[in-house]
Amino acid sequence: MAISPREAFERAIMPALAREPCFVAFSGGRDSSAVLAVATALARREGLSEPVPVTEIYPGVDEADESEWQQLVVEHLGLTDWVRVQVHGENDLLGESARAGLLRRGLVWPAVFQVKDRLMGEVSGGSLLTGEGGDEALTARRITPVTLLVRKRRPWSRRLLGAAAWALAPAALRRARERRAMSTDDDRTWLRPAVRREHVRRAAADEAAEPLRWDRATWWLRRQRASSVLFDNYAALAAEYGVVAHHPFADATFLASLARAGGGWGYPGRTAMMRMLFSDLLPDEVLRRSSKAGFDRAFMGEATREFARSWDGSGVNTELVDPEALRAAWCSDRPSTMSGLLLQSAWLAAQPVATERIET
Repeated sequence: MAISPREAFERAIMPALAREPCFVAFSGGRDSSAVLAVATALARREGLSEPVPVTEIYPGVDEADESEWQQLVVEHLGLTDWVRVQVHGENDLLGESARAGLLRRGLVWPAVFQVKDRLMGEVSGGSLLTGEGGDEALTARRITPVTLLVRKRRPWSRRLLGAAAWALAPAALRRARERRAMSTDDDRTWLRPAVRREHVRRAAADEAAEPLRWDRATWWLRRQRASSVLFDNYAALAAEYGVVAHHPFADATFLASLARAGGGWGYPGRTAMMRMLFSDLLPDEVLRRSSKAGFDRAFMGEATREFARSWDGSGVNTELVDPEALRAAWCSDRPSTMSGLLLQSAWLAAQPVATERIET
């Protein structure tokens, strides 16, 4: 007998609760709030110890401040235990923790995994629930504007009609449209022009490959290579501290149930799915929020800029990357963690240990 998406989500969480102590990586965003809410309700229902939220706090980084949302959720759930870790530059991608991790592990994607040692130390020996995979599982799909028009009878507008038309357009036209949109984006300014064009071409092809049916798109998103690498590396990182990490939004049974429930047309958007899954546990203002925190400046601060200013341009492939443009990106007021692995590669290449490792 098929189970509902909510039941499947609870089943994905249950093993973490059974392996005490159970912690939840809680940022205050919609996904981690949902995981915390379901885990708390399930623990109370089954007579298990309540999960403990663990939150990294970044004083002075305004865009990373989620304190009001965090407090709202924790108070709504009636939780008393809450681990809050104050971060004052320690999570820089070239901070002390990251440098030690790079020397021990080498390069790991995503680059921010090198600064998770302190968090993992807080939950050592337990289980950890995360909201990873929520963006992929609950995001609007290619078919969503068509669903809004045809199934939900949403009043039409020029914008909605245009989005629906593009959703139904042939793949070649959708690829061309994605290329135009990506070409005007300022991301990855450090790539050489020809390399950037090739990157845009490949990225646009990936975006345009999304299936039209909502249920097929659900599996397509989960099977992206980036997702596989993320979860494999997360498991390896957690294992260093005797932690078992669980990602209920990426659980295969949950995704299968969600795809089955949504069928070909799916849901009219992320808020609708949040309400369908979690309306009994969280305030609607949390379920429908559209804002999102930003952590780039938290991860690329003074330690990054200090290295960038003295960097000699080595440690990156200069046929692909413009070192001066990369340096400018690292030193800017709005750095992008998309260049984080290049940053760590450059630093690692400059270390005597890295040189010895290569020579042997």
